[in-house]
Amino acid sequence: MYDKSDPRASLAPPGTSQGVPPAGYAPPSYVRFYETPPGDDGPEGRTWYARGQNFVVTHTEARDGARLERRNQKDEYVLILPDAATTAVVTAGDERLTCDGNAVVFIPPGDSSIEIPRAGRVVRLFTALAEDLVARCPNNNAYATPNPLIPPFQAWPAPADGHRIRRYGLDVQVESGRFGRIFRGSTFMVNYLDPRHEPRDITKLSPHHHDDFEQCSLALDGEFIHDLRWPWTPNMNHWREDEHAFCGSPSVAVIPPPSIHTTRAQLHGLNQLVDIFCPPRLDFSKKPGWVLNADDYPMPERA
Repeated sequence: MYDKSDPRASLAPPGTSQGVPPAGYAPPSYVRFYETPPGDDGPEGRTWYARGQNFVVTHTEARDGARLERRNQKDEYVLILPDAATTAVVTAGDERLTCDGNAVVFIPPGDSSIEIPRAGRVVRLFTALAEDLVARCPNNNAYATPNPLIPPFQAWPAPADGHRIRRYGLDVQVESGRFGRIFRGSTFMVNYLDPRHEPRDITKLSPHHHDDFEQCSLALDGEFIHDLRWPWTPNMNHWREDEHAFCGSPSVAVIPPPSIHTTRAQLHGLNQLVDIFCPPRLDFSKKPGWVLNADDYPMPERA
């Protein structure tokens, strides 16, 4: 269903559908940070929260000298620094690393801290094992009943040389045949999509679906419309109306399987979207050259 110019046209088709859950298909979840008050507003800054079935996204407008700490963090988490002007000093265990902005950083389990000397945007990604952060999410009701189409979360292998702070810069040249700028760790895959500076061409959209995982689309800059459609079944009680959901920035859209979806950038100006998957996607990982840090993080043996 991809346009021939889309690199994803070379992906293998999705597998066999699992069928319709007894309660019908799960709806999407939208959290528009720009129109809701922050979950936390204190000396470190203003932080908004949103979640999917397996993960939590936090978006912080950090103040000068902010210090964001995690104690007894159960697994690896991700730091996104969208702006080149935002520097973070990351400490994890005995390791301390100054991370320039415009980067994705993977942070080990255990105790850690992120210091932001000068105010800036900070995004962090955690699995749902961070129960204290799950409790802060305003869309928790959407996951009161887990979506049975999504398997229980299982982390991917740790790096052969062990967990450590790993920074990957986003200043990556666009390459024909590669889709976005993809980085994976043991818990997340982050696809920092190539920016768009014009509204998307509506004759070259990419409607597609996933059988068994959610897609989290994080809007950092610009405006987007998320178009969703669900398959019809013999039982009309399972049918859902099409959706064309407008989301400005910053916002999170969590797109459930098996909805057919595509997203349209709207602004004449910067439109920056980041797609997040928890755990990493196997199909993207199998594409040679797509995952830019593939040498650091092995795939599961089942791959």
